[in-house]
Amino acid sequence: MPTYARALTIAGSDSGGGAGIQADLKTFSALGCYGMSVITALTAQNTREVTAVHPVPVDFVVAQLDAVLSDIGVDAVKIGMLLSAEITRAVADGLKRWQAGPVVLDPVMVAKSGDRLLVEDAVQSLREHMFPLADLVTPNLPGAEALLGRPVQGREARGQAAIDLLGLGPKAVLLKGGHLTESDQSADVLVYEDEGRHLMRRWFEYPRIDTENTHGTGCTLSSAVAAYLARGMRMEAAVERARAYMQKAIEAGAGYTLGKGHGPVHHFHAVWT
Repeated sequence: MPTYARALTIAGSDSGGGAGIQADLKTFSALGCYGMSVITALTAQNTREVTAVHPVPVDFVVAQLDAVLSDIGVDAVKIGMLLSAEITRAVADGLKRWQAGPVVLDPVMVAKSGDRLLVEDAVQSLREHMFPLADLVTPNLPGAEALLGRPVQGREARGQAAIDLLGLGPKAVLLKGGHLTESDQSADVLVYEDEGRHLMRRWFEYPRIDTENTHGTGCTLSSAVAAYLARGMRMEAAVERARAYMQKAIEAGAGYTLGKGHGPVHHFHAVWT
């Protein structure tokens, strides 16, 4: 009997459908994976703002995780919005208990609208409990600055920041440069150690697309990497394919109008006609 490549997202729900669990499941489906979810929080959200956040009780987060992993299993895990230190620790404990992986961690701290999605005391918990479990961490520049406690300005500083984040325990770091607007190129840097413990660094550069439809780009990129890992790719190849998928999703979504703020990318650009 054939089976599916199984990808699990552990994240918050976006009622507007552009980010969070909804974006992750769309990405998994678009890239040939069977998607599953553990919801950590409910958000009342649209293209302009987050109007309310409702945390899921910690014991129910654990119940979801146990239900999925005890029966279906998983080939890759994407982690997004964790909201609190308590949820962060519970998810980390659950992943260790089930030996689930590989793990792609997108440290979601602030929504596109500027609304905070990770409480202050959870940042240390994220560093302490989740980073050592992650095969890849995918922070944006504001997230990297919050995690490192310093500003990150300039290309060389970004490369060094990625290396410093690698020192917190993950196997690889993809530091995204989408928040920088001084260049017509969007540059992300991947750092990891190869099998010989040599530090490897690779830049991924794509033309910057002039569009407001960028809601959920971080969620989509990290879940795309998880999808390709679930399908058996090695890390650098998975990041390369995911970054190419992300670029095409932004390009295809740029011409659409949805809502009055930051619209979504087009997850199904290769399927819809």
